Amino acid sequence: MRPLNLSMRLGRPTDAPAIGVLLRRVMRRWVVPDQPSSAVAVLLAGAGSRAIRQEVLLGRRFHLAYVGTVLVGVAAIRDDSHLFQLHVSTRYQGQGIARLLWQRVMRDSVKRSGTRHFTLNSAPMAVPVYRQLGFVEVGPERISPAGIRSTPMRLILDAPNRRSKPGWQA
Repeated sequence: MRPLNLSMRLGRPTDAPAIGVLLRRVMRRWVVPDQPSSAVAVLLAGAGSRAIRQEVLLGRRFHLAYVGTVLVGVAAIRDDSHLFQLHVSTRYQGQGIARLLWQRVMRDSVKRSGTRHFTLNSAPMAVPVYRQLGFVEVGPERISPAGIRSTPMRLILDAPNRRSKPGWQA
């Protein structure tokens, strides 16, 4: 189900404040409750506009989804293979925006660098969402040195085949 007036584009350094607002709102609602209190400041600092601007300047690709002029979703990838942000505004969840953002990121990475293997570290509450996108767990939940709880996941694209559509495998 594609929302009316959904548009997507690549983020720019000047988008960092708006991206930060969306990320912090979504993280406070969906990510922070499952994290130890020691990790909250680290997570929210990484969603600040200064940190996001720096990520963009370092070449991380932020894909943005808008409904009209409202930023409703963000997906970010580094090295065309590691998804490190995928968030949709709570109000717009359940409308396929996360899937559309992921598909855009995946296609862009395949086109840019031939990527066939994607990884991410999922917050506990997001694991089922990533499973629906084709990712599988590749290890148990772990706690980073900063205290952040996450589950490592991956998705490996099928080898290209002229007679079949591109797909993915665990």
